[in-house]
Formats: sequence, structure tokens, C-alpha cells
Amino acid sequence: MSGEEFVPLSLTPILIGIFAAIACALPGNFLILRRQALIGDAISHVVLPGIVAAFLVTGVVSTWPMMIGAALAALVAVALIEVIRRLGRIEPGAAMGVVFTSMFAGGVLLLERSDTSSVHLDVEHALMGNLESLIWLDALGWQSLVDPVALAGLPPELIRIFATLLFVIGFIWLFWRPLKISTFDEGFARVIGMRTGTIGMALVAVSALAAVAAFDAVGSIIVIAMFICPPAAARLMTHRLGTQVGWSVVFATLSAVLGYVLAGYGPLWLGAQDSVSAAGMIATVSGIILASAALLAPARKGLRA
Repeated sequence: MSGEEFVPLSLTPILIGIFAAIACALPGNFLILRRQALIGDAISHVVLPGIVAAFLVTGVVSTWPMMIGAALAALVAVALIEVIRRLGRIEPGAAMGVVFTSMFAGGVLLLERSDTSSVHLDVEHALMGNLESLIWLDALGWQSLVDPVALAGLPPELIRIFATLLFVIGFIWLFWRPLKISTFDEGFARVIGMRTGTIGMALVAVSALAAVAAFDAVGSIIVIAMFICPPAAARLMTHRLGTQVGWSVVFATLSAVLGYVLAGYGPLWLGAQDSVSAAGMIATVSGIILASAALLAPARKGLRA
């Protein structure tokens, strides 16, 4: 494929997939180590009804209304979990499972009953995202990368997810030491005066921001997979936290690139006529990488900071 074809048709979807995968994988490392990996899954389920409600109120798909809607949905989810836990006298895990699946199903039903024909927001996009259609129509080739006029026509999803990735990187870099200490020894962190509860809530908030920013472009399937698979595979590769984070970035990037390429060309190589979902293939590749790491990576019993 020449630059005249690759740059407008494939460059921006691949970059968006990479940025979204890394933005979710970075906080996912700490969620994995804190045994909170399913928080990423929970976030992707809970934000859907909030995002749909924000669209129905504002009539547009915009970052701030989506964030506010997702935050309100999260508060509702927390309240419902507590009510079900107390009234039903069941353990918290069961209460969370009921609330998360019910809210996600409610969001899907709300999407089906809503008029979203004017925007890329429907059940298919909520699950699979909109990655294949995020092309750069103003690009004419590699020279467009330095053309201000062409750059002005970049898909807004690329700008949004890149800004989110920079924020996530900045958060982890700025709070690396508190995150590391509170993750490995919460008791010691409290003794030296760290507000471990605040640190944990900030980590969840950053994870939610990454999930919401990635949601419109890549859908909930990639969000769920990227929070868990690259960090989990990286955890099997090393016993040092810094190296684990580096491995997770590598695995997230490989998943996005290989998944996008295989979604477009894999079926053709096998003699089929149509491509498959990029989001589904990216999630599949991330799962294959995790399985390969589980089988081939050196066994590690401990992880050092």
C-alpha cells in the first residue's frame, strides 16, 4: 500500500487504536497489581448508560457531557451496589455483577430506542467502536503530516485520545512513587502519611477518563481487553514494575497494530471476501498475546518495585 493510500485510510485508525490501547493499559498495570482488574470491566459497563443519557440531553457527542454522564452513572452504580448489598444481604461481588450487567443492558436498550442516526452512536459502535471509519480525508500522502491545512482535518477522536494519553502518562509520572508504594504496601503507605484512599480513587478516575475517551472510537470490547490483557501479559514477563509498564506498552501497541492489519487483510489471505471488526480482532490478538505469555514467559513468583 502506497503512502497516498495508507496515510488517509489506515494511519489515523492505527494511531487511535494504539493511543487508546496504551491509555487503558497504563493504569491497568496498577489495577492488576491491586487485584482490581475488573474495575476496568466495570467502568466500560457503567459508562454506557451515562454516555447515552448525556447524548439524549445535549444532542451531541462531546467529551465533557460524556464525562459528566459517565461520572453520574458511576455514582448511581455505587449507590445501587450498596442498596442491593444491604437489602439483599449478599456479598459485594454479586451485587457488583448485578449492577454492572444491568446498567450495561439498560444502556444498550436505551441506544436501541433512541434516534442516533445523525451520529456514530448505536449498539454496534458501543460494542465494536468506530475505528475503521476514522479516516483522514484531507490527507494526500506522507507530505500531509507537515501540511497545516491537511492537519486541520484530522479526526477529532485522534486529538481527544492523544490528549487523554498525555494526561494518563503525566498522572503516572507525577504520582509514580505514591502509586508504587501504596500498591505494594498499603499499610506502610498509611504509616508515612499517604492518603491511600485518595490515591486509589484518583487511579480509578484516570481509568474512567481513559475508558470514556476511548469508548467512542474503539468501543467497549477494546476498552475491557486493554485494561487487562497487556498488563497481565507484562506481569508474566518481569519482576520489576517499571519493566512491566514498558512491556504493557509494547503489548498494547502490538495488539492494536497487528489486530488492525489482521482485521483488514487476514480474511483476504484466507480466501474470504470481507474484512472483520478491527476492535474484535485487536481484542483477540491481545488475548493471544496473554495466552502466549502465560505459556512461554519465565515464571515469576515476586514483583519488585
